[in-house]
Amino acid sequence: IRELVALRGIGVWTAEMFLIFHLCRPDVFPAGDLGVLKAVYRHYNNGEKMPLADVLAIAENWRPWRTVATWYLWRELDPVPVEY
Repeated sequence: IRELVALRGIGVWTAEMFLIFHLCRPDVFPAGDLGVLKAVYRHYNNGEKMPLADVLAIAENWRPWRTVATWYLWRELDPVPVEY
C-alpha cells in the first residue's frame, strides 16, 4: 500500500482494491470503504456508527481472511445475486 499511494492519484482505498482484485491478497480489510463500514455497523451495532478502532478490532478476528470477510460484507448489502 505504501508503494502504491506514493504514486500520484492513488489513495489508500484504491491501493486496497488493487491488492484485493488484481493481486488477490487474502488478508486486506478496506476500513475506509463505506460499504464495508455500513455492513459492519448493521451486523455488530444495530446499524449505528461506531468508532473505527472498534471496527478494526472486529476485523482482527477475521485474520488471515479479511478479504473474504470483506467480500461477504459487500455481498450482504446487494440483494441482487451475482453470476461469475
